[in-house]
Amino acid sequence: MKLSHPLLLTLGTLMLSGLAPQAWALADDCQLTLSQPVLDYGVMNRAIRAQVPAERTLGERRLSLNLNCPHPTDMTLFYRAMAATAERFRFTEHGSYAVRMGDAVLDGQPVDLGLISSVGQLPEQTASSLPWRPQQAIVPVRGGMAVRGQSLSAQLELTAWTPENALQVRDAVVWETTGLFDAVATGRTREITLRASFAPVACNVDLSNGGQVDFGRLSINDLNLDKDTRLPPKDLTLRIGCDAPTQFALVMHDNRPGTATVNSGIYYGLGLDKRNNKIGLYSLTVNPANASVDSFTRMYQTGSTTRGGAWSTSSSNPVAIAQQSYLGFTDSTASIAGPAFIQSLTTTVTVDAVIAPTASLDLSTAVHLDGSGTIEMFYP
Repeated sequence: MKLSHPLLLTLGTLMLSGLAPQAWALADDCQLTLSQPVLDYGVMNRAIRAQVPAERTLGERRLSLNLNCPHPTDMTLFYRAMAATAERFRFTEHGSYAVRMGDAVLDGQPVDLGLISSVGQLPEQTASSLPWRPQQAIVPVRGGMAVRGQSLSAQLELTAWTPENALQVRDAVVWETTGLFDAVATGRTREITLRASFAPVACNVDLSNGGQVDFGRLSINDLNLDKDTRLPPKDLTLRIGCDAPTQFALVMHDNRPGTATVNSGIYYGLGLDKRNNKIGLYSLTVNPANASVDSFTRMYQTGSTTRGGAWSTSSSNPVAIAQQSYLGFTDSTASIAGPAFIQSLTTTVTVDAVIAPTASLDLSTAVHLDGSGTIEMFYP
């Protein structure tokens, strides 16, 4: 089972009528593909929060969509799924999810997107990124008009939500739903599956200040022109409490993937400026010497890059919470036995942020640090 806590850094019916005979001839040649046909939101569990919301996000998942045809074709795309609200789709009988499309490129050139209710309609709304609405389609747009093309690529972001009370389960529960991407003019469709699992409450995790870290207002004079600027570190308190002693480990997920200025498993992105330049990066470090764990005299950290199949030799060295490596805790030094059974843990998480050289950024307007990550806790 696993439990997640967010970390925020401030700074229908298929209609194909009206297609020309040539469009049908092209349909056999067009290809619609998705980078991930199954999106798994993982295992969810209830966490302690200062103010429990009525609804909780299950997280964001991203994938790529590509539509390729040998000749210029109508690139209208519908998303077919049961509606939950005007802007969300149904995730079984309890939850909901939204689909957003952006970063569209048509025949090698960036394009805006338009929202339409039927094929051939003038766009009701245009933007570089749009939420898919039930019963409506998205089309590539230039100059306010829908345009045809041969190759369309775009990024999709699917965010799911659940009522808080849906997490209060006695037995393990799996939600699963499907949707259909429909390129109507080509006759091509691709199905996607969304899945989330819910486990009974056994442990709770909490970050101080609601997981928010504010580095304040920075002046350009505070930053370096030709080299990185390291900001003063900020501390959060991480508290973990379980109903009984249990083994667990931590792992970090970047909600702004691909935006860190250094590609590493321990660095996370601060978002992009208006010209899509990477703003910087941050890391989260735990120092075992600062931890308070049950009645342990000392605490040591141990890691696993094999999802718990094997563990590194435990030590008292500070360690960054990583994306692909589990971080566990034990009261034994120089041990490879893995995490100890722990019921209560309190420790400091140090957030270190680095801003890219200002020469590489567009500072014509205010730039906001937009880091967002999720600390997940895995336990049996």
